Amino acid sequence: MTEYTENDSISVAHRQDTYCGKQILVLHSSVISKEYNTTQDPFYFILTGIPGFEAFHIWISIPFGCFYTISIMGNTTILAVIHKEPSLHQSMYLFLSMLALTDLGLTLTTLPTVMQLLWFNIHKISFEACFAQFFFLHGFSFMESSVLLAMSFDRYVAICRPLHYASILTNEVIGRIGLAILCRCVLAVLPSLFLLKRLPFCHSHLLSHSYCLHQDMIHLVCADIRINSWYGFALVLLIIVMDPLLIVLSYAMILRSVLGVASTVERLRALNNCLSHILAVLVLYVPMIGVSMTHRFAQHISPLVHVIMANIYLLAPPVMNPIIYSVKTKQIRQGIFYLLFQRKFH
Repeated sequence: MTEYTENDSISVAHRQDTYCGKQILVLHSSVISKEYNTTQDPFYFILTGIPGFEAFHIWISIPFGCFYTISIMGNTTILAVIHKEPSLHQSMYLFLSMLALTDLGLTLTTLPTVMQLLWFNIHKISFEACFAQFFFLHGFSFMESSVLLAMSFDRYVAICRPLHYASILTNEVIGRIGLAILCRCVLAVLPSLFLLKRLPFCHSHLLSHSYCLHQDMIHLVCADIRINSWYGFALVLLIIVMDPLLIVLSYAMILRSVLGVASTVERLRALNNCLSHILAVLVLYVPMIGVSMTHRFAQHISPLVHVIMANIYLLAPPVMNPIIYSVKTKQIRQGIFYLLFQRKFH
């Protein structure tokens, strides 16, 4: 048994294994060293801040703090407005409340590790905490994609089948859609979590972000990851590819229906009703696809680029969605105004 000691004097038990003809160092958690008769600390990951700007973390925390504050306050305000005003208890706004809840969950998942790293220079995260963050982070991200898909269906029914809108999207149907979204995301993320957790990690347990991403953690594994890769590819097809394609299909049918309307004013009104949703779709999928592509095909570019892309991917939707819907949706805008001044509107 050989002892491996980090700069912070924390010892980690290890052994030499052979993989692909090379000697590798595999870390194990909660191992009792027979040679020294001491219990070793559990396995942990090391989070990374902004590469090359470690001395400026306290200043970098200011814009991050502002983004998190905007996200929490914005999404909480939208939830409060929809909850308080009965006239907003319609399918469009119920889906919007699902989106706000998802954005709030995504924000609160990354906030603790990001801010403790920037404020207090705490880089260490336990094995269990990292996997818990991994589950919620990817779960809420997939949930956001699913909610946007449901919202595109709502827009399709509202524009293409307006006379049947109330009978198709009842509160019961919306509740079932919400439950299906939750089950879909949990069932999508759990296998990925267990597939990764069963594998041994190498001597390097340094992550390249200030939170636990699957794309980041899988690079630290010292074993055959073909099953993980195939499952990850299936998830990419299921969510990152299929969801946007279905959204594009719904808007193609909406566009065909709108072009059949004689009045130009009615066409513009119908398209304007979809603008907020289109912007929300772009805010989510452009960074999501960018992060997936950089991790898969551009691993040798500057770490700073990976960090910036990942932060945009996780911060842009929760920050921008409340702003988009507050600016573009008259009812939400009015609701915020009357909520601030404690009035009831009709």
